[in-house]
Amino acid sequence: MVLALTVAAYMITYMDRVNIASTVPVIQKELGLSMVTVGWILSSFRWGYALFQIPGGWLGDRIGPRRALALIVTWWSIFTSVTALAWSAGSMAVCRFLFGMGEAGAFPIATRSLSRWMLPAERGFAQGVTHAGSRLGAALTPSLVVMLMLAYGWRAPFFVFGALGLVWAAVWYWYYRDTPAEHGSVNSAERCLIETSLGGARSARTRSVPWRRILGSGTLWTMSLMYFCYAYSISVYLDWFPKYLNDHRGFDLKEMGLYASLPLLAGTVGDLFGGWASDRWAKSSGNLKMARRGVAMAGFLVAAGAILPATFTASPMASVWYTCVAVFGLETTVGVSWALPLDIGADYAGSVSSVMNSCGNIGGAISPALLAYLVRAYSWNVPFVVAAGLCVAAALLFSKIDATRKIFAD
Repeated sequence: MVLALTVAAYMITYMDRVNIASTVPVIQKELGLSMVTVGWILSSFRWGYALFQIPGGWLGDRIGPRRALALIVTWWSIFTSVTALAWSAGSMAVCRFLFGMGEAGAFPIATRSLSRWMLPAERGFAQGVTHAGSRLGAALTPSLVVMLMLAYGWRAPFFVFGALGLVWAAVWYWYYRDTPAEHGSVNSAERCLIETSLGGARSARTRSVPWRRILGSGTLWTMSLMYFCYAYSISVYLDWFPKYLNDHRGFDLKEMGLYASLPLLAGTVGDLFGGWASDRWAKSSGNLKMARRGVAMAGFLVAAGAILPATFTASPMASVWYTCVAVFGLETTVGVSWALPLDIGADYAGSVSSVMNSCGNIGGAISPALLAYLVRAYSWNVPFVVAAGLCVAAALLFSKIDATRKIFAD
């Protein structure tokens, strides 16, 4: 149930953040916005998201995931709905920045929430499932947004998705507890199994976060740079792929909604596969370092190899199918990447993951605006070539990451 609620939260995060991508063609016309202006609006969310990762992770470690997640999901759901009230580029950018502030804590705090409930041997799979949920939410969103938009206008999806988040926050606060020991539905055998696997009972909250020790980890900074490359690349697809299909590949709005979903569905499979494959490899070989490295490096190289034919093929449909392979490869790396903070961060997994995700999403924040400038100056091909190069760089960086090199000794 804890994992299911976390998956639902991840779904909502991505539904709320990608719904704007499918409304961009209509918003541009109604508000008279250039592509570069839209790029900066999309980037405003990413900057809020990147800058507040560390405060979000700290909040989860300090007050516990139960209160922290309920608080931030309520915050971002309100600003999801408020986006529909925007009347100009400036007002929309402010709304998206405040929305990004709220979503910033989601993944670090959720990682902290799983650290008290998931057995170490299940971490890769658990993170793969949760991130698969986020991509499934993103995959379902374009078609849902187009349906709502055609029936009620572009503002309706923001109200609907905002209300969904408020319902989740209430259910989470009612059901979740920060530790198994606090939950009335956990029997003694299950509690003993979890606590034994974690090396003993763990507190719900931490009094202070040892930032000097965390920030002194070379492994963490290699992870962060790798995640910069990942976040830049996936942002190209999350923020601009519907517009690319509509503008460059000639699909109409209904076709855009359908075909923009397919790569994200492939990514959902990649999330599930990557986390599962890494855990199985680690369990069968006993070599956690290679299990994390091997799966992630293969995923990044598959992505790089598929992005190029997706970009240069003359066939719009072939481009969509190659993109499915590329996003599958990219997402194969995600469950592995998010298992790493649990592997090396122990009780401070929330804070460790917040540093990784903050650095990563600086790449995600640069991506939307830079893509608009690159398209204006050159063509739609150039941003995808850049993404392919960053995937190769990420594979090389992952070859230096050792998941057994813990920041804190057991």
